[in-house]
Amino acid sequence: MTENLARLWRYGLVLSHQRDVADDLVQATCLRALERADQFMPGTRLDRWLFSILHSIWLNEIRSRRVRQGQGFVDAGETLIFDGAHDTETHVMAGQVLKQVNALPEAQRTVVFLAYVEGLSYREVAGILDIPIGTVMSRLAAARAKLSDTGPEGGRQ
Repeated sequence: MTENLARLWRYGLVLSHQRDVADDLVQATCLRALERADQFMPGTRLDRWLFSILHSIWLNEIRSRRVRQGQGFVDAGETLIFDGAHDTETHVMAGQVLKQVNALPEAQRTVVFLAYVEGLSYREVAGILDIPIGTVMSRLAAARAKLSDTGPEGGRQ
């Protein structure tokens, strides 16, 4: 399970935009996974199961209380960690892309993260989010359209 902690944390951050909430989501996910280890199906992907648990915990949390807007948001520049090998231009471009992705509606942002960042298949994303695969494809298409229309001047690049 430890090899998935960073990926779970990134997903928690994508959902919540708050580092401390992402930490809590990962902790709750690990606890629930350990408590329900007997429900894990041998031969299936552990990462997919853990993402499903985290997503379920997040949905339960937003149902039980409203997430306060404007508090604890992570600046896109702080989220990306670069070593000395990357030049400033790459850092700026990555920050701009992350800001554009973070500006997407939550449903689109979530499928973009799971499909493109985590590399999950559309079927796996649909399973994690408990939505039809066509909805995943539709949300990704809408996100790509929005991102392609967003440029430095606000127009198509």
